Amino acid sequence: MADATLEQARSFHDGVHVLDGHFDLLMDVEIQRGYGRKKLIETEYLPRFQTGGVHSVVAAVFVEDAFVPEMALRKALNQVSALHAEVAESSDHLVIAKNGHDLLAARQEGKVSFVLSLEGAEPLYNDLSMLRIFYELGVRMMGLTWSRRNFAADGSFFAPVREGRKGGLTDFGVALIEEAERLGVLIDVSHLNDEGFWDVIEVSRKPIIASHSNCRSLVSTMRNLTDEQITAIAEKGGLIGLNAFSMFTANSGAEATLERLIDHVDHMKKLVGSKHIGIGLDLCDDLTKYIPLDRIAKTTEMPFDVVKGHASIPLITRELMIRGYKDEEIEDILGKNYLRVYQEVWK
Repeated sequence: MADATLEQARSFHDGVHVLDGHFDLLMDVEIQRGYGRKKLIETEYLPRFQTGGVHSVVAAVFVEDAFVPEMALRKALNQVSALHAEVAESSDHLVIAKNGHDLLAARQEGKVSFVLSLEGAEPLYNDLSMLRIFYELGVRMMGLTWSRRNFAADGSFFAPVREGRKGGLTDFGVALIEEAERLGVLIDVSHLNDEGFWDVIEVSRKPIIASHSNCRSLVSTMRNLTDEQITAIAEKGGLIGLNAFSMFTANSGAEATLERLIDHVDHMKKLVGSKHIGIGLDLCDDLTKYIPLDRIAKTTEMPFDVVKGHASIPLITRELMIRGYKDEEIEDILGKNYLRVYQEVWK
């Protein structure tokens, strides 16, 4: 559909379920509520979701380095509490989804649903029982690491750093996967190093995901996945979420654009087909008011989002249309694949 328009793409969203599999929303919400703000999601974010035709968002619980390890649990609980407060204040518009029915029901009611996810196991420290607490609070996804070492495993850095010997999963990491699968918490391998990744492939018995990672064969960073890793995730029935962060979209010196981002979709489709691709845009431009993105990424270049907010997601749909993707393939990528994996893993 070489002449696809943005309006056609936006209209397509009305007939499918659009889900962003990774968004660091809660850091901003918790901080702003600390300043006395209320209904922040309804006033600041909901209009963007509605403009972009977004029905569901995975709200990541991300704890900055400065709070690890002593304050990790406190910060995580504060972020989870902030989302619960926002949903209570804006119950006509927002809902926390704990199962597949919640996701579908929210869309039918015209509400935006949120799935809680831990971005790194730091809030658990080395206490397996804490996972059950977060589960009861609504957490249904968990990344084992952010880009640092914790009690579960080693993280993958954005760019090479001087470090000692890398490790895979610890004994706690193995037990954590087993407990997560027992409860019905989806394991996310984005930010995990290669050694830990292959341990997860061996230990896990259910589908796993990489919620916000691209193709390492196109952009050489450890945060992206090798072709072998992409294939291994697909063979487990999981998926890879497309990441819009510029340094994962194009190599240093090349222009990071939406078109280069969709090149990663093309590559993954050739490897494993459209049934194992989603979006996990990891939109971070809003966080620059708190943390310079170059410090997060540990790079000398200032990264940026190649998709400018959730209101711009129809641009992804239009580009897929232009490249000749079938309607059912686009529907899978925009959210249906996530719904399938959730149904397989969640209780």
